[in-house]
Amino acid sequence: MKAAVVNAPGGLERIELRDLPDPGQPGPGQIRVALHATSLNYHDLLVANGAIPTRDGRVLMSDGAGVVEAVGGGVTEFRPGDHVVSCFFPQWADGAAHDLVGNFAGTPGDGIDGFAVQFAVRPASGFTLAPRGWSHAEAATITTAGLTAWRALIADGRLKAGDTVLTLGTGGVSIAALQIAKMMGAIVIVTSSSNDKLERARALGADHCINYRQQPDWGRRVRELTGGKGADHIIEVGGPGTLAQSIEAVRVGGHISLIGVLTGRQGDVPTSVLMARQARLQGLIVGSRRQQQDYVAALTQAGVRPVIDRTFTLDRLADAFRLQQAGGHFGKLCVAW
Repeated sequence: MKAAVVNAPGGLERIELRDLPDPGQPGPGQIRVALHATSLNYHDLLVANGAIPTRDGRVLMSDGAGVVEAVGGGVTEFRPGDHVVSCFFPQWADGAAHDLVGNFAGTPGDGIDGFAVQFAVRPASGFTLAPRGWSHAEAATITTAGLTAWRALIADGRLKAGDTVLTLGTGGVSIAALQIAKMMGAIVIVTSSSNDKLERARALGADHCINYRQQPDWGRRVRELTGGKGADHIIEVGGPGTLAQSIEAVRVGGHISLIGVLTGRQGDVPTSVLMARQARLQGLIVGSRRQQQDYVAALTQAGVRPVIDRTFTLDRLADAFRLQQAGGHFGKLCVAW
């Protein structure tokens, strides 16, 4: 079977399509899945370009969607023909985050082989059902980006109708957050450096748009748009380069979900302003299997579909990463085969 792997020490030029042995039939508690799609996330890029070291020949990609071909003994949740999507933390079934999800040792495409491969035999607990009627590429957007936005706003943020949500940028997590927020009856503010992307966000339901290059003090603008109160929830994907403005933008008692480090891994935090806002600054990485099941149920009920900018073939995975690196996409980039 074909698989996209990265050779140590990493680098997009070191990604290759390789023939690997078929994994065979599932054992007790396992399922065999014919995979057909994955989607790109910043974490996948860091593994692929060598910023996060992994073993030589690692099969890439945390997200995977496909069809169950066979089930092992004791598996009752799935049957052949089911459309499924993988879990980022297959070892996290439910409840609060715990020690086993404090690193990426069990994460596909990082600590273990990922889903840029034609077939996989894994524990059934590493998958959930996909939304009914979705393509495999659409389903593959759920595992990392979609679930991160769901946990930030719903599971941890307790979003309610009428709240104001600020999303930074127009990548996969931010667009998923926009869709979830509108689905729940929230007001959404979106930032971007591209007026074209802001118009696309407005077409998806964004209530207010801010070009952060034209307005570097966008935190103040958010407060103006909210009558001086600030945003209830902020999807913070920038990290140190944007955190000060996010803290300026949050309302007293609000919630900032720190889920990205696009501007770096450390920097200054205006602690006095954060204290004055009495806001909750929470770091989070994706979510549990139960949260993914809840997200899938909500998507199925609401009829919301993910925004996919472009889909590549498996042999062009490196090209997909290059487009991701350039920041030229809106929503998700996918690979399908």
